[in-house]
Amino acid sequence: MIKLTILDGHAVNPGDLPWDFLKKYADITVYERTPQEEVATRIADSDAIFLNKIQITEEILSLCPKLKYIGVLATGYNVIDLEAARRHNITVTNIPAYSTDSVAQHVFSFILYFTNQVAQHSQSVMKGDWVKCPDFCYWNGSLSELAGKTLGIFGYGHIGSRVAQIGKAFGMKVICCTRTPKAGMPTLVSFEELLKCSDFLTLHAPLTAETTNIINKQRLSLMKPTAYLINTARGGFIVEQDLADCLNAGGIAGFAADVLLKEPMAKDNPLLGAKNCVITPHIAWAPYETRKRLQGIAEANLKAWLDGSPVNVVS
Repeated sequence: MIKLTILDGHAVNPGDLPWDFLKKYADITVYERTPQEEVATRIADSDAIFLNKIQITEEILSLCPKLKYIGVLATGYNVIDLEAARRHNITVTNIPAYSTDSVAQHVFSFILYFTNQVAQHSQSVMKGDWVKCPDFCYWNGSLSELAGKTLGIFGYGHIGSRVAQIGKAFGMKVICCTRTPKAGMPTLVSFEELLKCSDFLTLHAPLTAETTNIINKQRLSLMKPTAYLINTARGGFIVEQDLADCLNAGGIAGFAADVLLKEPMAKDNPLLGAKNCVITPHIAWAPYETRKRLQGIAEANLKAWLDGSPVNVVS
């Protein structure tokens, strides 16, 4: 039986989804978290490892000659030096398309936060404002309908297309910008037009050299002052200081994110305390059902590799 080490298992299983299902395949050791400097020591005698956000470098791989399989417990695999993995004949797999529904749901939780202001009004009611109100109703700020608004989608993979479906169900006009156009897509526009026309702009592209810092001072200046920007994809899309400056100056109506350039959030992040800024701590992927699905795909990936026919291979 092979030896399998899970380096940072807490994120997927904080206690509600045990790893016992893997015991039929391997002798497993689970660490809730692993400091980067302890990675090589912890996996020195492992045949296979699972990880989420742990960096795997050439230096680490050179110290772990037994290692033949790396299972990334996420869709993104930028934490792995893939060239080094190839040199060491190590198979690397990821978990594609497991969080489509939960991330799309999170996008609309952000959008509805801005349009319906449920949290703001509930807090007002709990403070006693409705008790003191002379009328049967009141509202703080402007409420708005999604029907008829333009939803701009940057990137049109699994999540982008699911967001489009939900937007259409709300009666929104959907436009998109993608590097891979295909039949049946919503109206395809340039990135500049996407910025100019969107009432809600949500980001769903891969992080590449071309998309890094794509949301900056110049691009933000093209957006409507009434527009909202949503990012549940990659923090690297955004120049955070430019965005904070834009929000504080009223350049756009609001920003919501589940991801940042540095995670956990740094205490000097310019978005901390910025106006009309809503940030959740990278939880769009975290519903119970989503994490259980991730574990199921991870198990299938491991079994396929053990059977000699690996799937979801990225290296």
